[in-house]
Amino acid sequence: MLHITDITYRIGDRVLFDQATVAIPPGHKVGFVGRNGTGKSTLLKMILGELSPETGAVKVRPTAHIGHVGQEAPGGPQSLLETVMDSNKELSALSKEADTATDPNRIAEIHTRLADIGAHTAEARAASILAGLGFDSEAQARSCASYSGGWRMRVALACVLFNEPDLLLLDEPTNYLDLEGVIWLESFLKNYPYTVLIVSHDRDLLNKAVGHIVHLENGKLNSYKGGYDRFEELRREHMERQMALKSKQEAERRHIQAFVDRFKAKASKAKQAQSRVKLLEKMKPIASMVDAQTIAFNFPKPEPLSSPLIAMESVQVGYEVGNPVLKKLDLRIDMDDRIALLGANGNGKSTFAKLVASKLAPMEGKMRKPRTLKVGYFAQHQLDELREEHTPLDHMKKLMPDAIEAKVRARLGGFGFGVDKADRAVSSLSGGEKARLMFAIATFEQPQLLILDEPTNHLDVDSREALIHAINGFDGAVLLISHDRHLVEACVDRLWIVEKGDVKRFDGDLEDYKLHLLKERAGERAAKKGPKAADQKKAARQNAADIRLKLAPYRRASEKAEAKLEKLSNKKTDIDNKLANPALYEASEAKKLAQLTEQSRDLSSQIETAEEEWLEAESKYTEIQSEFT
Repeated sequence: MLHITDITYRIGDRVLFDQATVAIPPGHKVGFVGRNGTGKSTLLKMILGELSPETGAVKVRPTAHIGHVGQEAPGGPQSLLETVMDSNKELSALSKEADTATDPNRIAEIHTRLADIGAHTAEARAASILAGLGFDSEAQARSCASYSGGWRMRVALACVLFNEPDLLLLDEPTNYLDLEGVIWLESFLKNYPYTVLIVSHDRDLLNKAVGHIVHLENGKLNSYKGGYDRFEELRREHMERQMALKSKQEAERRHIQAFVDRFKAKASKAKQAQSRVKLLEKMKPIASMVDAQTIAFNFPKPEPLSSPLIAMESVQVGYEVGNPVLKKLDLRIDMDDRIALLGANGNGKSTFAKLVASKLAPMEGKMRKPRTLKVGYFAQHQLDELREEHTPLDHMKKLMPDAIEAKVRARLGGFGFGVDKADRAVSSLSGGEKARLMFAIATFEQPQLLILDEPTNHLDVDSREALIHAINGFDGAVLLISHDRHLVEACVDRLWIVEKGDVKRFDGDLEDYKLHLLKERAGERAAKKGPKAADQKKAARQNAADIRLKLAPYRRASEKAEAKLEKLSNKKTDIDNKLANPALYEASEAKKLAQLTEQSRDLSSQIETAEEEWLEAESKYTEIQSEFT
């Protein structure tokens, strides 16, 4: 499906890809990971044809349809359901033509093609995808223009999923989703019938929705089988082996160099010394593998206060008089609480957070808190409030007007802003760096209560782990709103659900909550099913069986070619591993070295031929398959 071969790409003097190679067969679901700024989004642009590598090639199967979420969210007066339906250009064009066509033959062709592409179920599929992403039937009838940018990005995602592209590219798709939407997307991707490449830092999504991980590091692309946890385990083992091999090679080099230094001046040993000099030159250094440093978050220690920090009695809160979002809240937050707010977006989680942060006042009821309580509030929308032309140092100086510059810089240093970053304009900072600056500002006054509203959207996996350590080491209370299940499971001990105008405690863990959601949605689907659903399912199964039977010989040819390619690649890997052994470069092993080198060259040639055979077989399979879709 996708072949990336020996690509090199630079931005200025910085190398993002250095002869990087990876292949993704059809039907594979792959997570694409790496630290922020290493080039993941750049590679997606190469796959889309928006950028070209300096050397090497990025090849997608010629007949493949690529789908991705663009930067422009859909808008306009159309309803959400109409927007998703119209995103399928062929379906939309044929449906319109069916209303105006007069030629009987053309009408027959149109209706045959509409049946082939599943037009009779299209509206139900579109509605199902929108529902999974958080839009109920009433919301689906509203116009796109009535929604904010974040919600419209969900509609853009729905459009891509509805079109079922052969190669689905997703770049941080969970950033605009709540936990409920992420759980639905995970299930959708697991059952998606085509190829998926997803850039994400969500560990749970990468553990459950993909079968392979491609890791971008030091300009190289390395593929690992399994989810994210398995990738971490395999990578750690590989690093340990690599470091052991490097130590062994360095010892060998020292031994050879000692011989050269000792005997190079002796006539009787000059020839042996010279051969060892050549051996040293041929020994390719083994790269050192060291984890790049992850910048820690250092939350300041708060002054302790007696509990409760917040106590609510029959509180109502909202934005319009007489129309509260949340009602009859009887809750308390203590100094040692770790609470996660769950519930679909739009149910009132952010409203509750604003109430606790005193950004909204109660409409009714009482809310008591200590006079000296300080609340630190982090929300994603606050990133837009940073002054783009100012530096992190400028922002911190405003909070510390009487402090000497060294003290201001020390405060910034606790959040990873050294001299190189502290003096750069905010506009030039990455999303993760802006998030760290907001953490520094939100915790500046040493708050006893931290409210974190989707704090991980711009953080890579390692930075998320650093945030977990910071939260768990914080001595105050934490109120967390997040779609990142790993973060929630690692940091909180109490779950509160926000739904139907109420905030109530949930007895159970996240897995229990997931089951709760699945049962709810199963009930909704059962209620919506029509009396002919069973007959339609039976017909669909029979049709799918007929198609599978006709495609079988072409699929087998493609699979046979792919198996041959994989077998040759494994042989090549074994040979290359042997060539990496320093002992092979002893003079006594010269014959074996020559044989292995020749085998490696021969296998490279065979792999190139096998790749062409696989691409041809896959192209033929897709061509035949397209006759049935």
